[in-house]
Amino acid sequence: MRSLLHLQACKSLTVTQPAIQCMQAAAWSDFTFLFAKRMLGPDAKGDLSMKLGVFTPVFVKLTLDQVVAKARSLPGVTAIEVATGGWPGKDHVDVDSLLASPHKAEDFRSQIQDAGLTISALSCHGNPMHPNQAMAREHDDAFRKSVRLAQLLRVPVVVTFSGCPGDSDGAKCPNWITAPWPPEFLETLEWQWDKKVIPYWQEAGPFAADHGIKIALEPHPGFVVYNVETALRLREAAGKNVGVNFDPSHLFWQSVDIPVDMHAKDSGLNTQNIARNGVLDAKSYRQMAERAWLFRTVGWGHDEIVWKQIVSALRLVGYDYVISIEHEDALASVDEGLESAASFLSRIVLRDPPVEPWWT
Repeated sequence: MRSLLHLQACKSLTVTQPAIQCMQAAAWSDFTFLFAKRMLGPDAKGDLSMKLGVFTPVFVKLTLDQVVAKARSLPGVTAIEVATGGWPGKDHVDVDSLLASPHKAEDFRSQIQDAGLTISALSCHGNPMHPNQAMAREHDDAFRKSVRLAQLLRVPVVVTFSGCPGDSDGAKCPNWITAPWPPEFLETLEWQWDKKVIPYWQEAGPFAADHGIKIALEPHPGFVVYNVETALRLREAAGKNVGVNFDPSHLFWQSVDIPVDMHAKDSGLNTQNIARNGVLDAKSYRQMAERAWLFRTVGWGHDEIVWKQIVSALRLVGYDYVISIEHEDALASVDEGLESAASFLSRIVLRDPPVEPWWT
């Protein structure tokens, strides 16, 4: 069984299988291991080798040839996750052109494959249930085109967000509800799930499945799927084709015992600011010294033992796909952040299949 694991270079993780992404190592808590087994399935297995990749939006100013060259120069990196619309943009791929010409699509795939790289996933993070109907249509269109293109390119996973509706059909902005009181909050939350979220994904999930594509939703605050419970709730309603893109950075700052498509991305917590204001922080990411937490390069928010526990937990549940580095660390340059993350993870990723316990 294949999973997509995205580790964001400044956040920390993402996993994609029919199941949610990885959970925490057994050393952290039994729950995380059990959650991973539930999402990946009791019979998850494969050659259990993992690979390193990189998410392409960070190379917005480069051509595709330059992106490929940069990826090849990073220690241990053998895959790229290509942005195909939504908020990540589509700077390195003309989606409509490739969909209109299977020959061009094959040339695109060959350009990457001939360089010794694979495409681990297509990513189109957006909000297809945005109250602004034009934006909702744009993001839904990007998702469906990404699914069709993934099938054409023989890429098994499409990554996106779950989305977040407004508080009514007449709303203008999404409304992320985090408290059950006053009572209209809980009523609105249930309306969002029952009338918007579940109906959309009960149709979108099978649409992707019909094209042979798995969906990896990144749990992200601001959207209806932002933690383990909400990810499981949506998957139960939408089906096993809907899993998660595990980005540990968002779970780290929410104080969650880590679950996982995997984005390798870390987050650093400012304990002084948290002690004063808590972890919910709407200040700009440019106000780095004032924020409760920041996205950090992998290894700069949590140490090597934490990431070794994550990799070990992934192996225990049968994860055998890509750990994709996403760089969003404003304290490090793109080159320095990616070099640091790739070097760090290349020492940790278990590439060879495990052995039989010969001592028993």
